[in-house]
Amino acid sequence: MTRPVDSVYMRRCLDLAAKAGGYTSPNPMVGSVVVHNGLIIGEGYHFRAGMPHAEVNAVNSVGDRSLLPESTLYVNLEPCSHHGRTPPCTDMIISSGITRVVVGTTDTSKKISGSGIAKMRMAGIEVLTGVLETECREINKRFFTWHEKGRPYVILKWARSEDGYLDYERRPGEPPGPRWITGLPERALVHKWRSEEDAIVAGGATVRIDDPALNVRLWAGKDPLKVIVSKSGHIMPDAKIFSSFAPTVLFTRNDHISLPGAQVVVLREGESTIDTMLKTLYNRDILSIFVEGGASLIREFIDSGLWDEARRFTGRMCFGNGVPDPYPDMKPLKKLEFEMSTLEIGTRNFN
Repeated sequence: MTRPVDSVYMRRCLDLAAKAGGYTSPNPMVGSVVVHNGLIIGEGYHFRAGMPHAEVNAVNSVGDRSLLPESTLYVNLEPCSHHGRTPPCTDMIISSGITRVVVGTTDTSKKISGSGIAKMRMAGIEVLTGVLETECREINKRFFTWHEKGRPYVILKWARSEDGYLDYERRPGEPPGPRWITGLPERALVHKWRSEEDAIVAGGATVRIDDPALNVRLWAGKDPLKVIVSKSGHIMPDAKIFSSFAPTVLFTRNDHISLPGAQVVVLREGESTIDTMLKTLYNRDILSIFVEGGASLIREFIDSGLWDEARRFTGRMCFGNGVPDPYPDMKPLKKLEFEMSTLEIGTRNFN
C-alpha cells in the first residue's frame, strides 16, 4: 500500500540521481534511500557506468544492517535483474532482508522490463511502483528515448535577435567568429547543458563562420562527442572544434574528403542525413545529442519530427536582416528571463 511519505522519499531519490547528471550514460541516473521508522538510514546514487548501482551504495551506507528487514528501500528506477558490468541489484536487495521496496518507474529496456520487480515479488518482497512516475521518467528521458524509440534524445538550441535572426549578413572576407546575442550567464548555462549530453552537433557552415570549440569551458564537466554535418565536408584543419581531446565525427556527402582527427561517415545518395546520423549515434550508445546549429540543420530536424526538446534564446538587439529563425512558430512550454535575453523551452509533444 502506498503511504503519503513515499513521495517525499522518492523526491530524495531524484535529488540524489541528479547529482550524476552527464556522467552515467549509457546507464540511467538513479538514486536510492533506505528508510527505517521514518528516518533515512542509508542513501546513495549511481556515479557512472561500471560503478556500483544506487541501491548497492544505499544499502552499503547503512550502519546497522540489522535494521534492514524492518526498512523500506526507495529507488526511482526498477532495480536491475541481470548480470552486466555489475551484479543484479535484485539479488542484493533480496539477500539484504529488506521486505518493502518502492519503485518510481519500470525500466523498459529489453534486459529488464519488469523482471526486476517480478523477481523481488517472487522472493516475498512487497513492491510498490509508480510513485512520482512522471518525474522519474523525466529525469531519465534520454535513457527511455534510446530504449523505446531506438534513437538518441534530441535537444535543439539556438539564439536569435529580437527581430528574429540567428546571425547578421556577414561581409565578404569577414573573419570567422561568433556574434553574441546572449550574455555570460546564458553562455555558462549552455556549457552546463553541453556537459549533460553525450554528443554536440553543428552544421558545417556554423563551424566555418563561427569557428566554435564546442566544448565545456564555463562549467565543470566532460566534453561531449563532437559531430559535424557538412555536405561538402570542407572544414578547416585548424578549426577550434579540434582543440580538445573529445573525438569528432563528420557526416558528409563528399566521399573524397579526409579530415585529420575526425571519423568520416559518408552519406549515400538519397540517404537521409538525420536518419543516418541518429542511427549511427544510436549504435555508438549515444543517448542524447545537443544540436547547436545552424539554422538549416535545426530546420531539418524540425521537419523530420525526430526531435524532443527546443531551447531558444531571444536577445535584446536587432540585426535588421540575416539568417532567419528556423522555428519562429515555436510554442514555449516555459520561459526564463535573463538581463540580455529570454530563454524559451518547448517540446515536440507539447507543440
